[in-house]
Amino acid sequence: MDGQKSTLESVIEKTALKAFNPQSDASSRSEGQRELSAILSRSNTTALMSALSKLTQPDRVPPQLRVHLMDVLTLLPQRPDGVRATLEFVFSVHPSSTIRASEAAAPQKQGANITMEALKLASNLLSTPPKTVPPEQWFFGIAPQLLTLLDGKDGADLAKAAAYVIGFGVLGRKQFGAPGTPGWKAFAEPMLAKINPTLLSGEPTKEPLVFSAGVDEVVDLRKEVILVEADDLRIALRRLSSLLDSHPNPGLTRRLLAPLMHPLWTLSSWPPAGKELDDRYRRPANTLLNIYLRISGSPEKFQALLSNLLTNGSTDASKPRWIFDKAGDSGIQIRRLQESASNADLELNLGLLESKSEAFLELLQSVGTDSDISTLFLRLLQNSLESAETTREIKMIPEARREKDPTVQLIEAKVLQKMMEKLSDRLVSSWKQMLELVSQILKKSENSSVAADDDATPVALSLLNLVVTAPGFQKANVRADILASIEGSLERISKLQADDVSQTARNLALLLKYRDAIEDPSERTTAPTDRQIEDRKTYNLAISYITQADSPPPVRTEGLNLLSGLIRAGSPILDVQATLVLLSSLLNEDDDYVNLTVVKLFTHLADRHPRSTIKEILEHYVDANELETTDTRLRFGEALLQVVQRLGETFSGDTARQVGEALLAIAGRRAQRLKTKAKQDRQERLKQLKNKAAQDAWQGEVPDLSELEEDQTEDEKLRNELIAQIVSGWESKRGAEDVRMRASALSIFSVAIETNIAGLGAPLVEASVDLCLNVLALEPGPETGILRRAAIILILHFVRSLADARESGRRLGFGLTDSSRQDIARVLEYIAQTDSDGLVQQHARDVVESLHNWQLRTLVPSAAEFQSDRNTSDLTRLAGLNIGAALSLPSLEPRARPKIEEVE
Repeated sequence: MDGQKSTLESVIEKTALKAFNPQSDASSRSEGQRELSAILSRSNTTALMSALSKLTQPDRVPPQLRVHLMDVLTLLPQRPDGVRATLEFVFSVHPSSTIRASEAAAPQKQGANITMEALKLASNLLSTPPKTVPPEQWFFGIAPQLLTLLDGKDGADLAKAAAYVIGFGVLGRKQFGAPGTPGWKAFAEPMLAKINPTLLSGEPTKEPLVFSAGVDEVVDLRKEVILVEADDLRIALRRLSSLLDSHPNPGLTRRLLAPLMHPLWTLSSWPPAGKELDDRYRRPANTLLNIYLRISGSPEKFQALLSNLLTNGSTDASKPRWIFDKAGDSGIQIRRLQESASNADLELNLGLLESKSEAFLELLQSVGTDSDISTLFLRLLQNSLESAETTREIKMIPEARREKDPTVQLIEAKVLQKMMEKLSDRLVSSWKQMLELVSQILKKSENSSVAADDDATPVALSLLNLVVTAPGFQKANVRADILASIEGSLERISKLQADDVSQTARNLALLLKYRDAIEDPSERTTAPTDRQIEDRKTYNLAISYITQADSPPPVRTEGLNLLSGLIRAGSPILDVQATLVLLSSLLNEDDDYVNLTVVKLFTHLADRHPRSTIKEILEHYVDANELETTDTRLRFGEALLQVVQRLGETFSGDTARQVGEALLAIAGRRAQRLKTKAKQDRQERLKQLKNKAAQDAWQGEVPDLSELEEDQTEDEKLRNELIAQIVSGWESKRGAEDVRMRASALSIFSVAIETNIAGLGAPLVEASVDLCLNVLALEPGPETGILRRAAIILILHFVRSLADARESGRRLGFGLTDSSRQDIARVLEYIAQTDSDGLVQQHARDVVESLHNWQLRTLVPSAAEFQSDRNTSDLTRLAGLNIGAALSLPSLEPRARPKIEEVE
C-alpha cells in the first residue's frame, strides 16, 4: 500500500513538472496536462488525497507547481465520493485519532474513533469554499453527498460527522446558513421543500399537460401534479431527524422546524393506516413536532395549531395550492391542486374532528407546560363566552365584519370540552389571569336584562370561588383595580332577581371581604415574587426536558440551556446539591454535546459554590468505590481542570489543598483499586478457560489468524503492534491506577500550578516535582509515554510560574535553591539523551534551557526589585539635578521668575 502511494506520488510529481514547467514549449506542457488529467481521473480519491497532501507541503515542490497541485487538492471534495474520502482521510491522519492507516479506506460501519478535534478540522475543510470556487457551486457540489451520508447507510459515525458539517459548519454560520444564502439553499431547502413545497424558492418544473378538444375549447386532461413523491417525503423526514438528533442545536432546530409546524401536524395526526405508514411518516413527524414545541412552544403556537386543526396542506390562493394525499397502502405524497379546486373536502375533514382533537390533547398534554395549558384554556373560554353572547341576538353583520370561521368555533368548543374533561388539574396555573377573565365576564353581566339568561355569569362565579378558596390566597396580592371591579360587580349582581346567581354572588362577596381574617396568620406563607414563580416554572421545565427518558437531544440541550440561565442569574430556586447530582449523572453519558454543556455548567456553578462543586467533581474523579469507568472519570477530570482555571486566584486554601492531595494520590504508583484487581483476576481466569477450550478444539496451539492479513506492510504491522502494546499498558494492572488517569491527574496539577502556585503551597508543589522526577526516571516504558509527557510539562509550568512570580514581585514563601535546580537539571539532561519518546526529549531540553535562564535571571534584580530600589534610593537629589523625576518634555507654560525677598 505504501509502495503504491509513493509510486502515485512520484508519478504525479513527474507529470505535473512536465505539465507546468515554464521553460518547456506549449506543446510539451499541453501533453503533460493531458497526462496529468488522465492520471487524476483514474486514481482513487483517497490515495490521490494522500499523495497530493504530501506534495503540497512547504518546500516539497517548486512554488508555481505547488499552487496548481493545491487547486487540485481543494477540488477533490467535489468528486462523487470526495466528501466521504475527505472525512475518512482527516480522521485517519489527525493526531488525535487512533484509526489505523489500513482502516482509512474501509467502510466506517463498526464505529470509528472520531475525535472532536478531527471533526472540527474536517468541518472547516468542507464548509469553507475555496477562493477560486463560488459558494453556490461549492455547496451544491458537496450537498448531495452529505445529505446521502445522513441516511446512515454508510455507518452511524459518518452520519454524525455529516450532521456536524451541515449543522455546525454550514447552517450554523450566518454567512452561509441564513435563509436565502447558498448554504441554506443547498442543504436546508432540499429537505424542507419536500415537506412544505411552499418553501421552494423556484417555481415547480413540472408543467401541466393541456390538450385542445376543438377550435374554441381547451380541456385540461391532467390530474393534479405530484409535487413530492412518497419516497422523497419519507427520506426528507428521516434526514431532518438525523440532522437534529446528531447536532442538538436549539437555535438551528427552531429555524428548520418553524416553517414546518403545520405540515408536521398534518402528518403526525394522519389517520392510522398500518405500522409501515406510522414508521415512515406519522412517528418521525410527531417526534419533530414534539421537539419544536418543547423548545419554542407557546400559547400562540398551540392556538395556531388549533385554528388549523383540520387543515391539509396549503390552501392559500396567492401561492400554489397543495395537499397531502395517500399513495398506495403505506405512502403519503404531496400533490398540487388545480386552480379551480375549492375546499370541497371540508365536510370530509369534519369527520376527522374527533380523532384530530384527541391527537391535539395528547400533544398538548405531553409538550405543553402548565402555563401554556392555562393560558390556552382561558383564551378558549373567553372566546366561547363571547361567541355565546353574540348569538343571543339576531343581527345583520356585513361580510367584512364577520369575526371567526364557524368551523374554527366548532373546533375550539370541542377542544375546550376535552380540556375540561382530561386536563382539569392543569387548567389554572396563574390565578392572576383567572381573576382578569372573571372581572371581564362579570362586567358584561351587570345588566339585569342580559344576566337573567346569561350562562357566563355562573361560570365566572365558579372560577372566582376556585381562586378565592385556594390555599395561600391573599387580597393584598390582587391588583387594586381588578379587586374593586370584582367587588362592585358582585354587589350589583347580588341585587338581581335570579335567586341562585344573586345568592352565590352575595356569598362570594362576603368571602372575599373577610378572606384574610378567616385564615390563621401564623399559617400564612409568604407569597413568592413574580420572578420566583417564573424561575420555578423554568426550573421545572428544564428538569423535565433533561430527565425525561424520551427527550430527543435538541430538547435535552435546551433544558441544559435553561438551567444554565438560572445558574448564571443566581436564582434562589436552584437546589445546588440536586443540580450537582443531576450534572454528574449526565456526565456518565457518551454524548459529546451534552458533556461539553455539562462541563460549562460546572464552571458556572463553581463561580458561586466552589467548594460544593469541587467536592462533587472530586468524588467522581477519585472514584474511591470504583463505580465509574475510566472514560467517565476523565470527563470529570476535564470538568475539574476548567473549574480550577475558572477560579483563578481564588483557587487556594482548603479547596486547593484537597484538590492537590487527591491529584497526587491518583498520580502516584501506590494507588490500589482492589475491586478492579478482583475483576481483572476473574477476567484472566475466564480467558485462560477459553484458551484451554480452544486448544482442546484445535488439538494443540491455537494459530494466530492475524498473520493471515496480507494487506498490511511490515511497517504497518510493527506500528499496530506498538499501538496495541501501548494501549494495553494503559489499563490497570494488578489493581494499580490506570496510566491515563495518572497522566490526567498530573496535567490538572500542572494547570493548577500555572493558575495559582501560591494557593497550592510549598509542600504540595515540592511533592509534585519529586513525583514527576521519579516518574521520568523509573517508568521508561512506551506505555507510560503519556505519563512522562505530563510529568515534564508539570516541571516546565513550575519553573515558569516561579519566574513569573519573581518578575511580578509576588512573594510565594518558597522558591528554587541552587542545589535543587542542579538536581532537576541533571535528571532532565539524562532524560533528554535516553528517553524513548521524542516529545519527552524535546520537553526535557526546553526545561533544562528554562532552568539555565532562571539561573541567569537570579544574577540580576527583577523588574519589581529595580522599581522598588528606585523608589527607596537614599540618593534622591543633587543640586540642580532631580534623579527620581520621570522623563518628560519641557513645559511650554510660562513660569514665574525667582524673587529675592528680604527677611528680618
